Amino acid sequence: MPFLNLSIYNFRNLENKTIDLLSKEVYFVGENGQGKSNLLEALYISSYASSFRTKSENELIKKGESEYSLRGFFREESEKTTSISVSYKSGKKRIEKNGKTVKDRKELINAIPCVLFCHDDLEFSVGEPERRRFFIDQCLSMYDVVYIDFIRKYKQILKNRNIILKEEKYDLLEMYDIPLIKEGLEIQKRRNKAIFKFNTIFTSLYKDISGIDGVKISYEPSWKSDNEAEILEYVLSKRDVDKVMGTTMTGPHRDKIYFVKDGKNFVSTASTGQRRLIALILRIAQATYYSEITGKNPVLLMDDVLLELDPNKRQSVTALLPTYDQLFCTFLPGEPYERYKHSTTKIYNIKNGDWFE
Repeated sequence: MPFLNLSIYNFRNLENKTIDLLSKEVYFVGENGQGKSNLLEALYISSYASSFRTKSENELIKKGESEYSLRGFFREESEKTTSISVSYKSGKKRIEKNGKTVKDRKELINAIPCVLFCHDDLEFSVGEPERRRFFIDQCLSMYDVVYIDFIRKYKQILKNRNIILKEEKYDLLEMYDIPLIKEGLEIQKRRNKAIFKFNTIFTSLYKDISGIDGVKISYEPSWKSDNEAEILEYVLSKRDVDKVMGTTMTGPHRDKIYFVKDGKNFVSTASTGQRRLIALILRIAQATYYSEITGKNPVLLMDDVLLELDPNKRQSVTALLPTYDQLFCTFLPGEPYERYKHSTTKIYNIKNGDWFE
């Protein structure tokens, strides 16, 4: 299994010590506010060197302290033991892999691929279009370093183009149009291909768990063509609109992603339970998609997500979880987590940032 242990220092409310993670399944059981989610967050940071809950490093530091550090030890497929450490001190963040400085977080891709299930995932079904674009980009970024480069380049070009629009330096727009289109077209092609593949997984899973057939993801790119010349003509036709709005109104940052059934928007008429199920199944599909593309199994981090389902759907979800290298789940004390455990499952009780078996 990937994670062998995790050493914690001044992180959130957690105790400064090392937690043994040598099990295929690890459950964290405790009341709200005791540190269950903090442990999952620490694991996530040890994988990707960023938090899924905040962009502020200072929020991660234990109250009354001035720095924090995390060091995760894990075992790769080759059976080689590897360490990733993340620390923040005096306003500077440091990331190391096996003692060597990591300059770019994309170097961590595929080290410990984690798929996170959490309450905020509901935004993927009912939130702004930006959240659904983020999800697809995250799926691709889990294994495709080149895609990360395309996204970064596109965002920088977009940022520069928008500055020009705000400053009304319109004579400079032409120098950004072609680069915007070239990078954006690569993003559009990869998103389209990924969503096509994703639908073969998602639609089937949604039917198996909910009983509703035909729910799928619909992708509507801002640019309807894959021809550079045609896209340039379209971008130029929207230039006056860009000038009025002071921002770039076309491109992958404006792509729309919907959930549809029989050609109609499904979320607008779906129940709260059906919407939550979309978010949960998206994560299951993300893990399955990653495994099918790479041939590797991810680590699953599940933060109280089963709480929101009725008993029958809980059973269906747990039965349809994809093959994983390791599974971490959080539960409240009254939950029937005993039903889901295996003989080798490690169970930690969490209280006041400390843990005990």
